Amino acid sequence: MPRRIYSFDQPDRFICGTLGEPGQRTFFLQATKGGRVVSVALEKAQVAALAERLATLLLALRQGGVEIGEEPLAGVPELAEPVVEQFRVGVLSFGWNEDRGRIVIEAREFDEDDIADEEEEEGSAVEELAGTAEVDADDEGPDVVRVQLDPPAALAFASGALAVVQAGRPPCPQCGAPLEPTGHFCPRRNGYTH
Repeated sequence: MPRRIYSFDQPDRFICGTLGEPGQRTFFLQATKGGRVVSVALEKAQVAALAERLATLLLALRQGGVEIGEEPLAGVPELAEPVVEQFRVGVLSFGWNEDRGRIVIEAREFDEDDIADEEEEEGSAVEELAGTAEVDADDEGPDVVRVQLDPPAALAFASGALAVVQAGRPPCPQCGAPLEPTGHFCPRRNGYTH
């Protein structure tokens, strides 16, 4: 099947949002420009890692003299409906394109190679890209969403993504695992309900 590359340079909107109730949520990245909307599903851990690493990159850029702006008030963004999942993300990558003054974020479709890579390397699913983050010109391969954001837009995305992650179930004060409305069996309390 031919590879599809969804490219957004300075989208009108780039957010992380969810569908479902806490504990049963599905996380999405959604890019919108004009009438075009692309939504891809991913894991909560991927969202958290991407937002935290983007924040670290933005801090380094600010210290290097790049104008970032002030952190916006982070609310939980709402997805544009209906949400049509284009694919499930296997690998997230990001990098700084100094020539264009843009942060490039790529979300690549999950494929069998990701399973092999996961077994070989117990690392994070978020990578830093070198250079301008170009995708190979092969006609075959996993689909990719590529978003290029100026630093203030990247800061707004990271803040919103962290708000989405934190809007879930509260953590157990003993073990850090998410609390269910009915409680959970806490390993630090020898299996007693917390």
